[in-house]
Amino acid sequence: MTAAQAQFQLDQPSVADGAAIWRIARDSKVLDLNSSYSYLLWCRDFAATSVVARDEAGEVAGFVTGYLRPDRPDTLVVWQIAVDDAHRGHGLAGELLDALAARVAAERQVTTVETTITPDNAASQALFHSFARRHGAGVERRVLFDAGLFPDDGHLPEELYRIGPLAPAA
Repeated sequence: MTAAQAQFQLDQPSVADGAAIWRIARDSKVLDLNSSYSYLLWCRDFAATSVVARDEAGEVAGFVTGYLRPDRPDTLVVWQIAVDDAHRGHGLAGELLDALAARVAAERQVTTVETTITPDNAASQALFHSFARRHGAGVERRVLFDAGLFPDDGHLPEELYRIGPLAPAA
């Protein structure tokens, strides 16, 4: 059992967690912040493909949100992952990602994980490369959305990280 597992309860989010998830995303200063309404919907409609970490007081300390690609139901797309500033540096993001992949792979026969990362986000790049190593999977990387596709000036390209096939759970 890791420190994160001992300290946090990993759980499926509920609508009541939407505001806390929005706050953690906002405070990350790295994620593209969606509306607070979208986080409420996410916790309602995509709870089965998302995980929250709760601290000893039951407060949300981190989250990972995802969905299954409609055209590739064996592919889990990780939309966002973030840990509250007070809980960073203890491996919680990796624990969240592992827990989500394990649950969805077992329930839905997922063999591949996808996410997008901007070229300047070294922490996310390291997180997903580490995830791939832990799961005996390769990583393919390519630009998915070029910077010119974004309507706002200054958005960096989003690079697709395709991780798989995931090794079967032991």
